[in-house]
Amino acid sequence: MASVWDEVVGQSTAITQLHRALDSPVHAYLFVGPHGSTTEQAARAFAASMIAGTDDPTDRDVRLVMAGDHPDCREVERVGAGIDKEQAEWIIEQSWLSPAEGDLTVMILHDFHLVNDVAAGKLLKTIEEPPASTRFVICAETVPAGLITIASRCVRVDFRSIPDQLIAERLVAEGIDAERARLAATGSLGDLDRARVLATDPQLAERRETFASAIHVLDGSGHAAMTFVARIEALLETATGPMVERQATEAAEMQARVERFGARGSGKKRLEDRHKRELRRFTTDELRAGLTVMAGTYRDALVAERLSPADAAAAITAINETISALGRNANSTLALQRLVWSLPVPR
Repeated sequence: MASVWDEVVGQSTAITQLHRALDSPVHAYLFVGPHGSTTEQAARAFAASMIAGTDDPTDRDVRLVMAGDHPDCREVERVGAGIDKEQAEWIIEQSWLSPAEGDLTVMILHDFHLVNDVAAGKLLKTIEEPPASTRFVICAETVPAGLITIASRCVRVDFRSIPDQLIAERLVAEGIDAERARLAATGSLGDLDRARVLATDPQLAERRETFASAIHVLDGSGHAAMTFVARIEALLETATGPMVERQATEAAEMQARVERFGARGSGKKRLEDRHKRELRRFTTDELRAGLTVMAGTYRDALVAERLSPADAAAAITAINETISALGRNANSTLALQRLVWSLPVPR
């Protein structure tokens, strides 16, 4: 029998914990796991099960929660770099509103690891002691020092990065060719949503081969470096095509709901903001995955004695530092140019 929990992949321990929690839900839950580990799907499944009393995806309340349209399930996406004071005040205000249809309001807070200190301070009391009809489901990739106090007031549920094998199996079950599924899973960084995009990307293998070719085409000259970076960026621009198509479908579906039922809240704006973040994250993750492939070629060159230990170590260190810099929102073009211009030339 179909269940909303079917979209929560590779998280049997978390699902078991949440099923038990449904017997008597407490005031707040903190879902902690890397991006793409299906924490968001789990948050909606948990909220739907609390509000509807069932996990049947055909149930009216369940469908609305999973689509982000239920008036008693209020989702909060960060507007800027993180949840700020203004959003915190809105969350507090919303948490005190009576449920519109049932007996329970569920507040789902996304990207909570990016909440700023002022907002976290404002939210502490409300998350610790919300109104009797309100439950919080908070999603975070990590628990930084500034969130330790709030985390201590929540029941923590841990999610893990999804293993490549499980991702590949899910893709095959969704109709993807086995070899394409394997390649997409390998480049997914444990992110099922990312794997789905990669699985429909005919240029994935070409991008991997292009990153792997760096050790052969870079000769220490500025021309070679600029040409290589331009090629990578052209491939990345094409790579976002499948995601852009999916986002266009989501936007059209939301527009149809707005025209049918009328606009409610800032759902359309939240969707647009989420789409921008998804594109930025996809591009960054694809760069990081490609650079990981590149690092492997310099390790192979060391084994084959085409690079000295010192040169190989310098190359791998530089690549890893660039991967870290991309995670800190560095300018990707400048970071790539600086990297490839500095890489040693094999013998």
